Formats: sequence, C-alpha cells, structure tokens
Amino acid sequence: MYEHLETAENPADLKRVVVDPVSRVEGHGKVTLLLDENNRVKQARLHIVEFRGFEKFIQGRPYWELPVLVQRLCGICPVSHHLAAAKAIDQLVGVDPANLTSAADKLRRLLHFGQVLQSHALHFFHLSSPDLLFGFESDIGKRNIVAVLAEHPDIGLQGVKLRKYGQEVIRMVSGKRVHGTGAIAGGMNKALSRDERDYLLQDIDQIIAWSVAAVALVKKVHTANLPYYDEFATVPSNYLGLVKPSGALELYHGGIRAKDRNGATLVDHFDYCQYTDLIREEVRSWTYMKFPYLTSIGQADGWYRVGPLARVNNCDVIDTSLAEAARVDFKQHRGGGAVMVHSTLAFHWARLIEVLHCAESIAVLLNDPDLLSPDLVVKGEKRYEGIGVIEAPRGTLFHHYQVDDDDIVIKANLIVSTTSNNTAMNESVRQVAAEYLSGRELTEPLLNNLEVAIRAYDPCLSCATHAVGKMPLQLELLDADGQLLDRLVRHGDGAFEHARS
Repeated sequence: MYEHLETAENPADLKRVVVDPVSRVEGHGKVTLLLDENNRVKQARLHIVEFRGFEKFIQGRPYWELPVLVQRLCGICPVSHHLAAAKAIDQLVGVDPANLTSAADKLRRLLHFGQVLQSHALHFFHLSSPDLLFGFESDIGKRNIVAVLAEHPDIGLQGVKLRKYGQEVIRMVSGKRVHGTGAIAGGMNKALSRDERDYLLQDIDQIIAWSVAAVALVKKVHTANLPYYDEFATVPSNYLGLVKPSGALELYHGGIRAKDRNGATLVDHFDYCQYTDLIREEVRSWTYMKFPYLTSIGQADGWYRVGPLARVNNCDVIDTSLAEAARVDFKQHRGGGAVMVHSTLAFHWARLIEVLHCAESIAVLLNDPDLLSPDLVVKGEKRYEGIGVIEAPRGTLFHHYQVDDDDIVIKANLIVSTTSNNTAMNESVRQVAAEYLSGRELTEPLLNNLEVAIRAYDPCLSCATHAVGKMPLQLELLDADGQLLDRLVRHGDGAFEHARS
C-alpha cells in the first residue's frame, strides 16, 4: 500500500509504504517504510499490531491453572509456555528443578523435544522453504507449501511427516497435539504406557534419517548462495540462551550464557531466577512489543538475539553425535574461522541442526525405562514467587509469577522469545530496506525480501504482545467513506494527544 503522510514525525511529506500483514509468520504484524521522491528509504519499522494482554489475564487466577491457561497464548508453541509455567509453579510448591523425580524430568524433556521438533519443522518446511527453494522474489503463487509439495514432493512430504511425529510425541505425553495437559506443580500427571512408548519407537529411526537429510538440504541451499546469504539482513549482535553446566546445548533447563558480537562471554551459567538483574525492557510508542536489553550494556548496545542461531553460537558442544557433527560443519562453513556466525539466514541452518538434536534425544529417552515409572510428583514448602525459564523453539522464554496467601496470582511478567529478538528484527528490516529496496521501483516480490528477513527469526507475534503498564494506543474514527474524523493517541508515557482532521 502506498500513501503520502505528513505528521510531526514525517514533516517532509515522505511516501509511506505498508506491508500489511506480514505473511507466513505466527500472528499479525506490518512493516512501514518512509520513502523520499527517489524511492530511497528514510525509515523502516516492524509494527506489532495485535494486543493479547496475558500478563493481566492471569492475575487473579489460582497458580495451578497457569500451565494450562498460558498455553492459550499460542497454538504453535503452547508446550513451551506450558513447561515454563510448570517450572515456575514448581517453585511455588517448593520444588526446584533438581528435585523433580527422574521420571517427571525425562517426561517433560520428551514433551519439549517433541515441541521443538514439530515447531522447527513447521517453520522451515511450511513457511520458509518456499523462499529458499524458489527464490525470495519468485512468483507469489509458488511461495507456499502446496508449491513445494508439487515441485519437491519428497522434501515437502518429509517436512509434513517430521512435524506430525513431533505432534505425536506431544499427544502421547500430554493427551492432545495442541493444548494438552501433562506438567503439574512438582511433576507430571501421567507416565507413558508401554504401548505409547513402542508406538513412538516405531518411526524414530526414520525421523532421524529425515532430520539428517533436512540438515543436508539447508546446507546445500545456503552454501550455493554465499556470500549473498551472509549479507542479507545480517546484523552483528549479542546472543543469549541457556547452556548446561558443561557448556553443551540445552533446551529444557540450564544457566544463562550471553556473548557479545565478538564471542566474548558477558555472563555464564547465570541463575535465571535473578534475570531481573540481567535484563530490562523498554517500551516504544509505535508497537505493542517491548524491547529487552542487557542492563550492563544499556539500551543502545545491549540488545541481543535468542533462538537457534544464538544457542548454536553460544554452546561449546551438542551432546548428540549427529547434531554435534552438523554443528561443527555449520561453524566451519558459516563462520569462516570467526567465533560467531551473524548471518540472519543462518537461523534456518541452526534450526535444522536442532531438529536433528531433538530427534536423537527423543530416541535416547524412548529407550529409558524411567518414562514408564509412576514416580511422578514431589512437594515442598510453599513459596510466594516462582520463575520458570526454558528454551522455546524461538529462544529463551521467561515466566515469572507472584502469589498471595490464597495462592492467587497477583503479579506476572513474561519475556517471550520473539520479544527478545524485537530490536534485531527491526535492524534486519532496516538493513534489507536500505540495501535491497532503496531507490528501486517497489513490487510485491521485492517487498517479500522484508518478510524473508522477518521470517528467519520465526517470530511468534501473538506470544509477544502482552504488555504491562501504560502501553501506546491509537484510536481512529472514520466516516462511511473512510475519511479520518478523529484520532486519540495515548503515548508510552501515558500522555494523551487528541487530533481532529
């Protein structure tokens, strides 16, 4: 959409281009560009235009409802919210992660590996592979999973089946593919039966083989397009994520490690229960999504990235053999000897390395007899605050609750993975706009470059919009012809601005 817009923020009467909605992502967002008379980009922003408000919704509810309630944040990554909430309410009943029974811990990990596997497969094969296989500026009719299935049936079918298997893991553990139950305060509500375990074992070798093939595919696509893929939407950044005590990749539970753009360690094995000493969140007037940053560095330079690329950059090793070999190969090809890989499109490669790791880890767990054990729940002494942190598919996810004497939630804070990537996504949008769009006649295929940059992060915009405090809000009154009659704006600082046409 093109229009001219003259406001206090745009006194030069620049041309405004809107990409709305951003497609093939979870949730609703838009991109706005301000162009001069020569089509040169003066400003580019990613706006998140939906508001969910879950931090307020869950206040006033008993804490034991939260693992089920917060899943409604999203239909794509509900298990991540389910487990982060469960880890937080574990603490409310006096149970730390090390005190869970072996059976409960392994069942939760199995559930989480299924979640990451299905989510990554969905994103890569259904949402991103059309761009990678057909080209960023290909015909719009080919940029979908139907075209992939038609022209690359083996690839498309493997993607569908990988996702289905992850969903089956979730169903066996939690009872449903989406919005099931499983984790409760202090443990899990059921073990796997032998039949359920054996059902999942039937296909795991094939799933591992398809995961190996997926890594080979993404490597082929990326290496065939270097150095373009190294430059596209690339923004050197800090990185944050969980690692095991050994420094290995960790998706369920660990300490926080953050590195700067040069690979220097900023914090290591940091206790996530102290995350408020590490991270602050900034509110801006033009979006419902907040902007986290590392407090020690400050707002300007403290922003960071999370997710598959951050995890592969931060970890020292992956403790499953095939995924570790893939990680080493990735670093050699993408890093070129550098400590850190900053290419935004490398998120896809790192994402499929994690798919392989999840498949291998599921195979190990399915052969563990603890999954069949009925020893599932422990209890401790009541506490009034609980913090659960997990590596969701899209990155580090924080759930923080406080309760009163009646076990009612009185305060909640969530830092969702996509929120942590907010600044990086905006920087990537600006980079693509300036490098690939500026000065050119804008067409739909060309504008898809902006969406490709955003999709690399696999953003879940629905999850990320649950702000607290005085958030920006704009109300517009239009007449029957669509003409603006009245506008009321509340800025991030709470101040109101009233403007009639």
